[in-house]
Amino acid sequence: MQIGIISDTHDNVTAIERAVEIFDEEGVEVVIHCGDFIAPLMIGYFSEFELHGVLGNNDGDAATLQSAFDALGGESELHGRFASLEFDGLSFAVLHGESKAEVEAITAGETFDFVCYGHHHERELSEDGRTTVLNPGAHVLPGSAADRTVAIVETRSETVRFRSVEP
Repeated sequence: MQIGIISDTHDNVTAIERAVEIFDEEGVEVVIHCGDFIAPLMIGYFSEFELHGVLGNNDGDAATLQSAFDALGGESELHGRFASLEFDGLSFAVLHGESKAEVEAITAGETFDFVCYGHHHERELSEDGRTTVLNPGAHVLPGSAADRTVAIVETRSETVRFRSVEP
């Protein structure tokens, strides 16, 4: 299974549309969003996928975001500030990650195969024990052009690839 990981879209429609194109090209079935959607209208762009999201520090209207997720139907879900997910036997912790100490504590617990977070607008892929730590990058104020990315997790091989959303 291909899982798309995205974060910090901040209403950037052009980046969201490009990310959706990439996810289509890659055969993604599930998208995990690590927070900072901002406007509920952004949720509809992901309607062809099973979407799982967490709230970021800039997602102020949680009730309307929840309504947008409800409109997607199926297995899509807004999980609040933290999600514990499982796909193809792999466990995913998902949070926005304002506190790097919190990300590190979850990682150190070695409870999850993947810890996915955003907020810092810099992509990351690292290993800590049995856990892969993944920040897919950002689409507003990225650390650099190299951080304007999404990630694709291939569950069978447990590999991660980044794809640029640059036009």
